[in-house]
Amino acid sequence: MDDFIAHILVVDDDEGIRLLVKKYLNENNYLVTTADTAENADQKIKLINFDLIILDIMMPGKSGLEFIKENKKKLETPVILLTAKGEAIERVQGLEVGADDYLPKPFEPRELILRIQNILDKTKKNNQKRVVEFESVKIDLNKQLIFKKNTEYKINNTEKIILEKMINNPGKTFSREDIGLLIDLDKERSIDVIITRLRKKIEVSPKNPKFLQTIRGSGYVLWIE
Repeated sequence: MDDFIAHILVVDDDEGIRLLVKKYLNENNYLVTTADTAENADQKIKLINFDLIILDIMMPGKSGLEFIKENKKKLETPVILLTAKGEAIERVQGLEVGADDYLPKPFEPRELILRIQNILDKTKKNNQKRVVEFESVKIDLNKQLIFKKNTEYKINNTEKIILEKMINNPGKTFSREDIGLLIDLDKERSIDVIITRLRKKIEVSPKNPKFLQTIRGSGYVLWIE
């Protein structure tokens, strides 16, 4: 059984479409982050290594085409464009600058899911660490589980996003603002609560953390190497 859970970024200035696509994807066991502008998406991709991006072409400010031109080479993340019906020229331009597929609006949810599955089957990224073990702890991001000694802990999507970023950047300090951007949360107290919850699952002594530590005045860091 393949326990890989893909993380998808949905970029569209139409809130209704964002929520609808997120609902479809969540129902099909995808992890979803949204952005309402290309500029907002730029911030997200700096913090999260997405498996696929669903991108509207026409948005206020920077367009979807401009976003691809600026980011495709350094990202190597597959992109599905959402286009208005009849925008043939822009679809061609999108494919020329590096989009992997396109889907005209309105679209059938099942068709979107199938296109996503086809792309991920071809380009599934295995270069990221998704299972790590250190001392008596094993973190499996694919199954969203933490094993500590003889106890198994479930991690939710928010915890998974934070751990995935920290695991792939061991020793790097993440500010509360960085973490807030990752999970679309700007309340520092709520972020502290999430970190405390993670420590209870990872640390032998949560009040004296060895791995998930606080860097006073800076943020949090995960030491696993």
